Amino acid sequence: MDTDTTPPSPTSAKRLLEESSGIPSLPKRLKLSDHQPSKDADPISAASGATSHLPVEPSEKAAELEKSPKKKRDAAGFPKSRKGKDKDNRNPGRKRRGTRNEESKGETSLEQVEPKESRLPKRQCALLLGFCGSQYSGMQIQPNVRTIENVVFDVLVKIGAVSKDNADDPVKVNIGRAARTDAGVHAAGNVVSLKMITTVPGVPNLVESVNAELPPDIRLWGYVRVQNKFNARLLCDSRKYTYFFPTYILLPPKFGCNLDRVLKGYAASLPPSSRPVPSKPDTSFWTIDDATKEDELRRKREWRVKPDILQKLRIIAKKYDGTHNFHNFTVGRVFSDRSNQRHMKKIEVADPVVYGNTEWISVVFHGQSFMLHQRKMMSGMILTARLEVPESMIDELFGPPIVFIPKMPSLGLLLEGPIYDSYNSKIAKVNETLQPTDAEYRPPIDFGIHAAAIEEFKQKHIYDNMRLVEDRNGLFDQWIRAVDSYAGNDLLYLNPRGIIPEIAKIKKDQRRENPFRERKLFNCTSFTTEGQLTEKSLDDGEESDTAIEKRTLLDTEG
Repeated sequence: MDTDTTPPSPTSAKRLLEESSGIPSLPKRLKLSDHQPSKDADPISAASGATSHLPVEPSEKAAELEKSPKKKRDAAGFPKSRKGKDKDNRNPGRKRRGTRNEESKGETSLEQVEPKESRLPKRQCALLLGFCGSQYSGMQIQPNVRTIENVVFDVLVKIGAVSKDNADDPVKVNIGRAARTDAGVHAAGNVVSLKMITTVPGVPNLVESVNAELPPDIRLWGYVRVQNKFNARLLCDSRKYTYFFPTYILLPPKFGCNLDRVLKGYAASLPPSSRPVPSKPDTSFWTIDDATKEDELRRKREWRVKPDILQKLRIIAKKYDGTHNFHNFTVGRVFSDRSNQRHMKKIEVADPVVYGNTEWISVVFHGQSFMLHQRKMMSGMILTARLEVPESMIDELFGPPIVFIPKMPSLGLLLEGPIYDSYNSKIAKVNETLQPTDAEYRPPIDFGIHAAAIEEFKQKHIYDNMRLVEDRNGLFDQWIRAVDSYAGNDLLYLNPRGIIPEIAKIKKDQRRENPFRERKLFNCTSFTTEGQLTEKSLDDGEESDTAIEKRTLLDTEG
């Protein structure tokens, strides 16, 4: 019988030693230093990796390791355990938050889960909208407030143009808009882009179905299929706004009012060599002393603008043409911010028109984009034209000094519509070889084909409301009275020298004495039949000069 003389392998030797000593090998996770043999250890112990002080019988630790060999172990070799730990406290990961309803919906049992509706194809579309903004808190979707987009989106969900899966978060359908109008501001035309279902079962005419659900002060003029990467704001070439105002606010300040007194006091304080040449404005209107404010307002409405004042207004409007730094015509911007550079294509001052007893003027602003509170541009024109201020003051307002320019009332502002000439030219080339029935065909974005319906809507829901509020409340009269009653230094740049005095400049982190306070009243465009503010705007008071983050500012412009 042959005898095997091959020395045993280390693994076999280790197994033999375990059987003879009754001590299992320690786990691999134990550090080498934890089971190094002592100097006095016998060769067998040293070979087996067991220290001299280990008992012969298997330890409790080794027995436990033997019973649960598959459990995860810690650094010392003990099994890991989640005993006593709450599984619900595990990190759930980052959840997507809806932009409209952020309330907790709670847990839903399997019995409560409704089967998902069948998926219908979505198409990138541009909605052509018009609205009267009096009853709304602006254009863009916001949580827990009534906005134009909130109402439109809800209707699209209701009729099935947006699926229920996407109803909780408009971001899922890539919603965007050409211009984000402020609370109360109207629009004859605006564009909202989103992915929506264009062929809805049971809805033969999507536009008619949407308009049947929308309130009368919001209209969907139509919609068009657009290219998949279309963005309503980024692809818009320019926008047109119109501002309407009664001409009586061009009257010079009343004798002895605070603004008249402050401006004359400043002129008198200058050295004789620096004093402007006294002018002779037409003040004949103020030669009659009215018994009441109502009598005075009645005469104001019967007043008609003089040709020289109208001509001056048009010269001032031309100052806005081209590219300028509009940091003084918004809020929260410094002169060095490059985003203040805006390009105005054309500013047109129309001839006066009389409605009822009041004469009105409209000014059309056509620009690539507009900054928040663009009504300050209109205010700069009016205040410069009605006072003995040279037209060059507008050039000064484009310069580095920071000054305060009050906002005109929201009541007169109307977004006429966005313009997409570049996009329309691009798709016209693509459409040259296509038919309107082809899947790749994309119609142009054109409000002109809806011109008749838009004009009817403007007259009924915008112009009539605007004149009614002014006739009943005299909102523009209240605004110009607030300007003329100001007795501080913020408006001292409205002087005949055409130079911004140091005392009128606003310095960062420096408190101004008696700053101009604007009232929330002039942001309103909706009033009750009794002439009071609507419930939405009952908190009339002074506006604060709270700073706005640049990212927020960019989101509010259009």
